[in-house]
Amino acid sequence: MKSVQYIPRATEKAYNAQTQNKYVFYVPKSASKQAIAKAIAEAFKVTVVDVQVLCRKGKATRFSRGKHAYPGITFRQDHKVAYITVKAGDKIPVFEEAKQADEKASKKAEKADKKTEKVEKKTTKKVAKKEEK
Repeated sequence: MKSVQYIPRATEKAYNAQTQNKYVFYVPKSASKQAIAKAIAEAFKVTVVDVQVLCRKGKATRFSRGKHAYPGITFRQDHKVAYITVKAGDKIPVFEEAKQADEKASKKAEKADKKTEKVEKKTTKKVAKKEEK
């Protein structure tokens, strides 16, 4: 049996859908709803309740044919997206790991902001002392 990758979509819309127990994946164009449900259930040990699938057409993009030639138009690849609803209480850990990484990054940014605030306070105090003299 051929192994197929199901790539999770890490977008704001996908994270908001998690509140309703829905997860969003890029899937192969040839995959059926039944095949998607079976693969996700086996891979992540969850109970799949519903699968909604949509095919997105690739966008048209322009490209150059040289300095004086009229630019040509080509298309990006089409792709298929699956919205998978799991049973209440089940979670897919791939999305949880991404959330934790985002939280760590935001904490680091907050620490950096606090450090810059401290440095700014110190410099303003030094400037104020020099002005008093």
